[in-house]
This record gives sequence, C-alpha cells and structure tokens, in this order.
Amino acid sequence: MKAPGEEPDPRFTLANERTFLTWLSTSLALSAGGVAMAAVPEDVFVPWMRTTLAVVLVFLSAVSAAMAYPRWRRVQHALRNAAPLPPPALASILGYGVAVVAVLALILILLGR
Repeated sequence: MKAPGEEPDPRFTLANERTFLTWLSTSLALSAGGVAMAAVPEDVFVPWMRTTLAVVLVFLSAVSAAMAYPRWRRVQHALRNAAPLPPPALASILGYGVAVVAVLALILILLGR
C-alpha cells in the first residue's frame, strides 16, 4: 500500500536514511564505549563509578537505537506531506548524556582515581 502524500525527492529520502544509519552507528559506538568502560581495570576508576559510566553509555545506546526508526518515520512522513521537519529531540538527550559521562570521566582522571 502506498503511503499518503507525494513521493519526496530521492535525495531527501536517501539523506533521511543515512541519518537513520548514523543514529544506529552512534548507538553501536556508545554500546562499545559502555562495554569498554565496564572492562576498565578496578585500579583505574572506583568500581561504582566505572559501573555507573558503563550503564549510562549503554543506556544512551539503547535510547539511540530505539528512537532512530521512529525519528526516520516522522521525517519521512513530513517529507511526503511537505510539512516542517520534527525537532531532533534525540540529539539533546545524547549530547547531554555523553557530556555528563565525559565530565565525570575527566574528574576521575584528574583526581587519579
């Protein structure tokens, strides 16, 4: 069954698809970062902080992966109906989340534990 609205320019559809795939690759990188953080030796970071950072990274990975397809679908719908594109809510969640992890890791590195 054909989706309602007009078929968008293929360049826009393909750009939307590339963005979707980028969110998935970001999710994979966050997941790998979380696993790497969990594997850091105990003498580098205190265990509870290492676990916290790992959990936050894997959680951000799950959020990114889970929200990628609905975002793609909303953008595609907007393109088909010549409507304004939806705001990128996922960007702020990931941006702030990664910033928090980076600041906490930096503090731990500077404090030597």
